[in-house]
Amino acid sequence: MEYIGHKPIYLQNVDYIREKVLCGEWPEEERIPSVRELGASFGVNPNTVVRSYQQLEAEEIIYNKRGLGYFVREGAVARIKEALRREFISQELPQFRAKAEMLGISKQELIELL
Repeated sequence: MEYIGHKPIYLQNVDYIREKVLCGEWPEEERIPSVRELGASFGVNPNTVVRSYQQLEAEEIIYNKRGLGYFVREGAVARIKEALRREFISQELPQFRAKAEMLGISKQELIELL
């Protein structure tokens, strides 16, 4: 995985894991890679992965079965979609709208393009 500088690595890991769940590569109620496995594949300290997993546990995306590992929680896909939808509406959409207005792109043009 290639990291970008402006966002903490653990949050980039969170985004990656969310993407794996959304696209179905990591199905609900299935085990996901261990902290050590993911740390090795990402080339990061396992503590960074622990922080990512803690974030995802707090969001109720994954859960830990003691002695067995981490699993994708039932309903995770719906929770991820809702969180990303809220983020898009509150952060990305206003920036998009401001840029479209600055460039003189009308609402009608946007509708046609979409």
